[in-house]
Amino acid sequence: MKIQHLLTHPVLTTATLATALLTCSVSFADGSHTSGIHSKLSTSQNIEPTFDIVHTKVTTKNNIATFHMAVASQAGTSKPSASGKLAGSSVYSYVWPTSLDSASVGFESNAGILALAVTAHPDFDDTPLYDENADNDPGNDGDIWHSHWVVLQPNEQCGKGALGVVDIPEGATPKLPKTWPGLPILLDSPGWDPVFNGDTVEVNVAFDDITVFEKTSFDGVTAGLRVNQSVHAPLLCVVNVIDIASGDLSLPGKANQ
Repeated sequence: MKIQHLLTHPVLTTATLATALLTCSVSFADGSHTSGIHSKLSTSQNIEPTFDIVHTKVTTKNNIATFHMAVASQAGTSKPSASGKLAGSSVYSYVWPTSLDSASVGFESNAGILALAVTAHPDFDDTPLYDENADNDPGNDGDIWHSHWVVLQPNEQCGKGALGVVDIPEGATPKLPKTWPGLPILLDSPGWDPVFNGDTVEVNVAFDDITVFEKTSFDGVTAGLRVNQSVHAPLLCVVNVIDIASGDLSLPGKANQ
């Protein structure tokens, strides 16, 4: 399944795409990362090293899937500036798009492209069950890196050929995960803490049925998202694809390979 024409935006120019295509799968000579998708360092001056993907993989052990991404330098060191309001606010993210059925994490089956995302956004909090900064207020720590499951679909209102997080129409009652944070979009806040260590970010995720990864493919993306200025559907759009592990969003990665 190829989705290379979906996770885009008018700002993703032909030149930018050509640069992304250079980040194809190659192996590092020093063997510092094994298996997964290996990507060349970007030659673009527009990509911060903290979002320049060099390695992406998913491994499984027992019922745990570990999502791993390595970047050129110091993962997690860049976050959006606070705007002071929800409308138009920015989200930075490290994302693993997958071929997993959205039902595997509690959404309706085949609701869209299921992706694990590690995000930071200082202008709002979408993890009401968790107090990431341990200040006894679970509603003020959106700027702390945290994880989500998101369901994405093409949405022309987000931009030509762009993706958006799937909106929940008013009055609709789709199947949702138990840790859905209450926003009118297909987004889950499961509480899997991302671990940043130098140039890498990893998330350990527990599954009831780990065998779903036997046929699952994945990719890696760093991207910026934005809340709609009207705070209405489409609520959350992908507006800036920074880097793509495979170069073409062909989801070439296989777990444990």
